Amino acid sequence: METRNIYLIALVIAVASSSYYYFSGKGKKLDSDGTSQMSFSANDVKLTQSDTQGMVSVRASVAQAQQNPKTGSTELSQLKATTYIAGKEDTVYTAPKATGYNDNEKIVLQDQVVAQKITPQGDMIFHTTELTGYPETKTIQTDRNIQVDSPQGQFTSQGLKADLNSGQYEFFNIRGTYAP
Repeated sequence: METRNIYLIALVIAVASSSYYYFSGKGKKLDSDGTSQMSFSANDVKLTQSDTQGMVSVRASVAQAQQNPKTGSTELSQLKATTYIAGKEDTVYTAPKATGYNDNEKIVLQDQVVAQKITPQGDMIFHTTELTGYPETKTIQTDRNIQVDSPQGQFTSQGLKADLNSGQYEFFNIRGTYAP
């Protein structure tokens, strides 16, 4: 048999087997697409995220997480999340219930929400019933009453908008005592 015929037979076998694997893979992918409509849940979830320098930037834990692809949301219970700047604790968030939307692009903390901001002058502690956070832009906001306890005093605000990148906080209709 000529070498040319052997190459031709090898080429035909390669094309046939490649076609089989290619099209059989497509069929399996179509079968697995059915699982994208399933709900998933996990208990005692712990997360650690690092920044580009390898330092811890976020540490979080939840008692239970449930993902629902029909609504595109993730339900979290007993959330505790700690953010870090340069390896040091910056803010601790706790909430009995939280809901993440659109791959946790937006997270709504609910019920007895506590956010504790660690500052050189002492901790600022925020208490509210609902707090919405946007992790990508590092902003938080609420239109609910918020109780703020700081070393300088206590006050209540009808809402909050904060840019955690710049440290700018905007409070609305403040009532309370302040001692610089």
